[in-house]
Amino acid sequence: MSADERRESVIRAAITEFARGGYSATSTEAIAKRVGVSQPYLFRLFPNKQAMFLAAAERCLVETREVFEKAADGLEGEDALHSMAQAYQRLIAEDPDKLLMQMQVYAAVAAAEAAGDHEFGTSVRAGWLELYDSVSFSLGADADEATTFLAYGMLANTLTSLGFPAGHRIWSGFYDSAKPPA
Repeated sequence: MSADERRESVIRAAITEFARGGYSATSTEAIAKRVGVSQPYLFRLFPNKQAMFLAAAERCLVETREVFEKAADGLEGEDALHSMAQAYQRLIAEDPDKLLMQMQVYAAVAAAEAAGDHEFGTSVRAGWLELYDSVSFSLGADADEATTFLAYGMLANTLTSLGFPAGHRIWSGFYDSAKPPA
């Protein structure tokens, strides 16, 4: 494997490990083991654990943005909105680590901010802003629509993370395209 291929493997492994264990509880040893490389080799690809985490967080945001962009391609207004909502529900149903990683990212950035580390979340905030701008563009540059869409998305993240199953009454206020697949 080339260094780029190994780096890609590390990012994918980091998403899985950080998603399941969070930033603080995940060891670089666990990531190395998942990839099948030595821990010192990881540090040839990434300078430290934080860099691995931020690469995994960025990847998660980029892939989510790409899912939205692909779903909205060629569509406008409500059609784009519903297509993006369905695509996102499929994404988190098919790859639960993407959802868990998102939730871990928010917790890690909040913990860093509370501890006075305001730089930790800089790249995450930049990635989230790109996601917001992309959603806004797909919804006709309507800030209210983008905000509402992402607010419902965050509520869907919370309800899914809490284990509310499809069909539960808690989902009744969501439009059908934003409800989890049965």
